[in-house]
Amino acid sequence: MTKWKNLKKSTRSNVITFGIVIGFYLIVQILSAGGLVSNSFAGQLVPICAYAVMAVSLNLVVGFLGELSLGHAGFMSVGAFSGTLVWVLLYDSAPHWLALLLAFLVGGLVAGLFGVAVGVPVLRLSGDYLAIVTLAFGEIVKNFMNAVYLGVDSQGVHFSLKDAVSLGLEPDGKMLINGAMGITGVKKASTFTIGIVLVLITLVVVLNLIHSRAGRAISAIRDNEIAAKSIGINITRYKLMGFVTSAVFAGMSGVLYSLNFSSLVAKKFDYNTSINVLVFVVLGGIGSIRGSVIAAAILTVLPEMLRGMSDYRMLIYAIVLIVMMIFTRSPKIVEWRKRMAEKVKNQFSKLKGKFKKSKGVA
Repeated sequence: MTKWKNLKKSTRSNVITFGIVIGFYLIVQILSAGGLVSNSFAGQLVPICAYAVMAVSLNLVVGFLGELSLGHAGFMSVGAFSGTLVWVLLYDSAPHWLALLLAFLVGGLVAGLFGVAVGVPVLRLSGDYLAIVTLAFGEIVKNFMNAVYLGVDSQGVHFSLKDAVSLGLEPDGKMLINGAMGITGVKKASTFTIGIVLVLITLVVVLNLIHSRAGRAISAIRDNEIAAKSIGINITRYKLMGFVTSAVFAGMSGVLYSLNFSSLVAKKFDYNTSINVLVFVVLGGIGSIRGSVIAAAILTVLPEMLRGMSDYRMLIYAIVLIVMMIFTRSPKIVEWRKRMAEKVKNQFSKLKGKFKKSKGVA
């Protein structure tokens, strides 16, 4: 107990965050072993992990960089398509573990490259302008992938934006991306364990970045860009660092999400996806990594839990969102929560003191 108190506040917070994720994994595994997990909930486990990674990565931009991005689904999309292509091409020719690892690495790398391409010009903007440009990027990616036809045969790779016939594939050629139909016949590879590992890796990287010298520079830019520039902080460098790191993990989450299904279509990564992830960040608390993980898990499962409510499902969902917003963001509620937490802490300390005293008397 003394060692715990001697830890820095940030370290204690990080330990609690990792403990929640690992505890959730262990509880689900125990329930699964006992046959207590429904098929519906089991099907939501990988999306929960994917959206948790998305929420944490977006919080790096919104909460710590202080920029509003509405195109996160675009990075998720390019990562998903590039990573899935690697998985499909290497599935029969390489060990599955190696193909899967390369799929995640390529998905993250491609998303990171797009993050650089978008971030260099876009991060010179701010406020509504940045939001509009990133939103446009997400929609451009979706519409472009809907129009892409990609195939491969003995002559090499064939590409077209017209139709499948114009590819001129040989009879034994393989269609990789079929326009709006996307990538079909994907062998599922994502599991809950892989998802939890990706969540933990994301938390390790993001939390270490936040508490590093670079993270403090990023937070300084958020608080006052002019003051940060006046003390020699390279604004462009650190903004780009946060933005690209966020894009990389969004791409990896896209790979995790796409390999949970037998087909991949671009419409899965539309404007609504970006907004949903932003909702996770806002309701979990802007700048709260732990809150983003918890909100992503709850709000991913909630619509499925309410599916039996038929016409009232979205109404209840909206009410829950409003209540959560008030509970997490209202100044009076936040103050009340702090008072209650302090009372509980004081009561616990008193009980602990009485216990030690009674033990000493005995």
